[in-house]
Amino acid sequence: MSKNFRVVTMAYLLFTSMVLGMMLYAGIVVTSVTFHTELYLGNELLTQFQEGQIMTENFLRLSYIVDVLIISVALYEGYKYKKFERDKLTLVATFFVLATALLFAHYYIPDIIAMQAQGEEMTKTEAFINTHKGSEINSKIFSLSLLVLIVQNMRKACR
Repeated sequence: MSKNFRVVTMAYLLFTSMVLGMMLYAGIVVTSVTFHTELYLGNELLTQFQEGQIMTENFLRLSYIVDVLIISVALYEGYKYKKFERDKLTLVATFFVLATALLFAHYYIPDIIAMQAQGEEMTKTEAFINTHKGSEINSKIFSLSLLVLIVQNMRKACR
């Protein structure tokens, strides 16, 4: 592996790890604080709908970074594939990362925003609840796939 490609690999691993950390932090910490503001403010100032709007804005901004990740993974893993530096687990993880990242940024976030724009009553419907649950499952698959991809690339880089 050339010195320049080692630098690219380290930057790629650092960036993918940061995105994984951002997703986990947003999903675990930010969500639990945002949806329980009464614990931190002393009384209920925001409705669950308003807390959901704040959370959606957080995930919308995170989706911009996920878009950069999609491009990075496609370019890096595509280059490695073309150089015949591939294995089945990395290919599967790459597919899942790309598919779930695209779903997150271009299906679930816009769909949830559109439903929230219809008002608070829409967020209590079965359609919204199912969409939200699907986005949670998608985020978990994305995080696990990204972790597998990071570990696979670290294993190869450390040889």
